[in-house]
Amino acid sequence: MTEPTIAVLDLDGTLVDSNYQHALAWYRALRAMGETFPIWRLHRLIGMGGDQVIKSLGGDELEERIGEEARKRQGEEVDALIGEVSPLPGARDLLLAIKERGHRLVLASSGQPRHVDIAVDLLDAREIADAITSSEDAEATKPAPDLLQVARQKLGASADTHSVMIGDSVWDIEAAKNAGMPAIAVRSGGFGDDELRDAGAISIYDTPGDLRAALDDSPLA
Repeated sequence: MTEPTIAVLDLDGTLVDSNYQHALAWYRALRAMGETFPIWRLHRLIGMGGDQVIKSLGGDELEERIGEEARKRQGEEVDALIGEVSPLPGARDLLLAIKERGHRLVLASSGQPRHVDIAVDLLDAREIADAITSSEDAEATKPAPDLLQVARQKLGASADTHSVMIGDSVWDIEAAKNAGMPAIAVRSGGFGDDELRDAGAISIYDTPGDLRAALDDSPLA
């Protein structure tokens, strides 16, 4: 028998609508520390690991000066906004449809564990997922492939086990490419189709529900 595919799904921005809350949280955290960046710049970095955001904004000097404290404050700002986060259309139906096809499913997030737990509970997905990751599971975050490799490892799967990534940002798509996985994108990350395709996305959908309706034409048929 053919071994089931591993579907690795990003949580933030792909299954739950949280990207803009995270961008606003970064803005508030940084501004409180005397560093103001346009929110559009922060939004463009959402999906990248939080340990890389500050360096991407201001280089090593900014990271060394405020990085650790900024991440702490950003997490606290997310805490204050988390009640505004909701599942994206068709997200849970997509998870169920993937499982019904006999595939294995990993919810892969580089978010803080408490925020991952909330997202999983919003989706009522704890009994659906075969494994769940958070920022504690990998040393290098997206676009590095570590988190996706951990997703395979949590299932006891080898590096050549057929796997597919579903994400919403170019950072997800690049991580998938670095891990040797094809990647499917949804538009909820706010990136343009050309950016997602240039990063390596094999197909793009408006919502998780649209992908669920098209699964028969995907690597997760």
